[in-house]
Formats: sequence, structure tokens, C-alpha cells
Amino acid sequence: MEKRLVPYSVYIPRELHNRIKQLAKKRQASSMIRDAIQMLLEGNDAYRAGYRKGIEDAAKVVYDCPEAQMVAVKGRDVGALLKEQIEALIK
Repeated sequence: MEKRLVPYSVYIPRELHNRIKQLAKKRQASSMIRDAIQMLLEGNDAYRAGYRKGIEDAAKVVYDCPEAQMVAVKGRDVGALLKEQIEALIK
């Protein structure tokens, strides 16, 4: 990476900003953000793989919930319906 850094502004939610400020106190914020941007631009799939895994885990928790399987809407249990909705976030 080039030694000379150029500032760049990005609008983010306040909650995220507050969390980044905590990293900045430890002098980790800028390098973390640079690394994340570089990973995305280079096509590194680590972020997407983690996102996908989180979505899949959430869908499984909902689907496996016994209470969600006891309630049916139009002949399908709520767990299955919610699982489909959650998994649609991947596409």
C-alpha cells in the first residue's frame, strides 16, 4: 500500500460511529476500515461468507424452534415461513 494516505468521508449510522470511536481510542479504527475496504475491493469473500453463515444460523434457529413449528399459516408452519424470509437476505 502507498505510504501516503488520502482522507475519505463516509456517512455511517451514529451507533456504528460510536463503536468505531472506541476502536480509535486503541488506534485500531483506521487500519480496520482500510483492511475491510481492501478485502471487499479485492473480492475477498470473508465478509460475505461470514454474513451468509450468520443468516443461515439465524434461519436454522427459527426453523428449529418447536413453538414456531406448532403454528401454521396457510398449511405451512411459521418456522418454515420465517426461515425462507431470513434466507432471502442472502440473495
